[in-house]
Amino acid sequence: MDKLKAIATFVRIVDTGSLTAAADAAGTSLTSVVRSLAALEQSLGTRLLNRTTRRLSLTPEGRDYAERCRHILAAVNEADAALGEQKGALSGRLALTAPVTFGRLHVAPLVTSFLKQHPDVSVELLLLDRVVDLLEEGLDLAVRIGVLPDSPLVAVPAGSVRRICCASPAYLRRHGTPRRPQDLLDHRCIGFKGSGPDPDWRFSLEGRIVRVPVRPVFVTNQIETSVDACIAGVGVASLLEYQARAGLASGALKTVLSDHETGPLPVNILYRPDRLMPTRVRALLDWLVPRLRKSLGTTPSKG
Repeated sequence: MDKLKAIATFVRIVDTGSLTAAADAAGTSLTSVVRSLAALEQSLGTRLLNRTTRRLSLTPEGRDYAERCRHILAAVNEADAALGEQKGALSGRLALTAPVTFGRLHVAPLVTSFLKQHPDVSVELLLLDRVVDLLEEGLDLAVRIGVLPDSPLVAVPAGSVRRICCASPAYLRRHGTPRRPQDLLDHRCIGFKGSGPDPDWRFSLEGRIVRVPVRPVFVTNQIETSVDACIAGVGVASLLEYQARAGLASGALKTVLSDHETGPLPVNILYRPDRLMPTRVRALLDWLVPRLRKSLGTTPSKG
């Protein structure tokens, strides 16, 4: 058994989520992948993956071994990349995730410009409005918005965004403009399922944070649909500033309760604390951070 090849196959299975996908990614047969995994498990004397007809899942031993294997492969890739860098070239695959709208507006354009600079690099960008496990998903970087929980991940600050309340001018003419957070209890509101299980909206009032238990008349799991409903005059929406930027710029939306906004939410880029970070990952991180800070450094004035 070629141990390094078997390790790479195992990690590819974890990254792709199936034996068949791993075989396709490697350009080899399913039988070869199955034999490689079986030989690796036999040499280690332990099961790395639980396999059923429907899904694969890492065993506790497999989760730990996968992380260690990534370090090994990263060290090998780093050595290979160092030779390539002597010629000024980066190569290999990168994978990162970001929230859907933020990723489309802010991250994707930076990734495409990075690819133009490094044509031998390939990037997979997953835009998801949920928190994903970097190891489970085989990701190098994650862009997160909001206060971070304790974790072993390393966070690099990349700016901040405001949370605002918006409504259309037509809605405000019909229903009036809320002046205090509690006024929202008498207004029609638009909810967003992706914001988490807590339905309360938070505001700053007289130096403290207050929670308003709004009762939405419309709830969706797609933020663009929330924005569209807000522009259509359905009600008041709580949005991140970049989500409403186009509507604010065109006059289709107006901010309300600006004096009661809580502090801006931090934007961070996270990565695993690997001892040896592949050069291409470091290069993408160094490309994204200053450019995100620049693009998030200025926001439109409050309305």
